[in-house]
Amino acid sequence: MLVNTYTTASTGSYSQPHLPWQQSNKGFTLLEVLIAIAIFSLISLSSFTIFDSVLKADETSKQHSKRQNELQRAFLIIERDITQIARRSIRLNGEAPLERLIQSSSDSFASEEQAIAFVRHGWTNPGLLLPRSDMQAVAYRLTDETLQRLHFNFVDSVVGEEPKIRPLITDVTELAFKYYDGKKWQDTWANNLLPLAIAIEIDTKDYGVIRRQFLVPGDGQGKS
Repeated sequence: MLVNTYTTASTGSYSQPHLPWQQSNKGFTLLEVLIAIAIFSLISLSSFTIFDSVLKADETSKQHSKRQNELQRAFLIIERDITQIARRSIRLNGEAPLERLIQSSSDSFASEEQAIAFVRHGWTNPGLLLPRSDMQAVAYRLTDETLQRLHFNFVDSVVGEEPKIRPLITDVTELAFKYYDGKKWQDTWANNLLPLAIAIEIDTKDYGVIRRQFLVPGDGQGKS
């Protein structure tokens, strides 16, 4: 087999040609490896920080959305009840009907100082299929920092019947009701007629004081 050789003029020695695949392979130095690791760590840390911020923002957004839905749903229920107040007093535990149409003081139905109880129209009972009236006795009270709605299955509760309790708004520190008689707002309602409007004020931990006012088909001022 013939091998091509080249003669060096000065030395007369032979040398093989320099082929590309015969180049020596060089590795990375320790400094280059450390720099690459440092850059990769910075990129990873930045990516994780951005990803964590996105997750926290998404979780915060979900919490705010859930809270907004809770408030909107609660005030829709409250508005439905108050705007349909009936000119009918409440009867508790099979006893005689209470004198006032709106109970804004402590009693066995709304046992908290800041509470309200009344009878409303419009409790859906299509075709009177259920053995109950379309009127409903309801109450609102603050218990364990939760605004609760209470009601009975029957408009006149029997002896020993416990009300059904539905939590509406959480993280409530204070609850107050105001009553408009046509001239001014009052903290309590001792009249035997209906006011012209009722306002509810709740002090929440996240949104502060929230006030909603609802018109009532009432009489305004009346005799105490």
